[in-house]
Amino acid sequence: MNFLEERIEKEGIIREGNVLKVDSFLNHQMDIELFEQMGVEFKKRFEGKPINKILTIEASGIGIACIAARHFHAPVVFAKKSKSINIEGEMYVAEVESFTHKCKNHVIVSKKFLTPQDHVLIIDDFLANGCALQGLISIVHESGAALEGIGIAIEKGFQPGGRAIRNLGYPLESLAIIEEMDAKNGTITFRKQI
Repeated sequence: MNFLEERIEKEGIIREGNVLKVDSFLNHQMDIELFEQMGVEFKKRFEGKPINKILTIEASGIGIACIAARHFHAPVVFAKKSKSINIEGEMYVAEVESFTHKCKNHVIVSKKFLTPQDHVLIIDDFLANGCALQGLISIVHESGAALEGIGIAIEKGFQPGGRAIRNLGYPLESLAIIEEMDAKNGTITFRKQI
């Protein structure tokens, strides 16, 4: 069992409807030392890739992406879920559906921050159905940048997102992959990883 799986098992709370609450250390209160370990692991898993830009989506992926970016010596660009008055110029736009929030959003990235010269690593906290990830992938493709890999903290392996992304041929690395969650018994089964 790796460091993230141990933390999920210790502090994760399983709710009905395939919901895993990890807000005490990942996506509400953030454990920066844990994020540092995750950054080291992402760097190891994507060693040798010419990554010069980290892309994530607001809000829960930003903290993880920022700490990981230190190990790649690369800036972080995050897709915004709403246009604000201080975003100007041309933008890439993708529609994404949130498993957690049960809603659709248009996410935007300014074209000046993602170009054909970029080599992108996408980082996010969760992968369930893969809708947010597919939106980010479409933005990378539209920009002409090279997608070097995708790093996910927690993947729900029993939902279709991971399989769909891997079937498309993208290099996807998830630090913890959950095969099964039982809300009644409070148990989690993780996929064995090499």
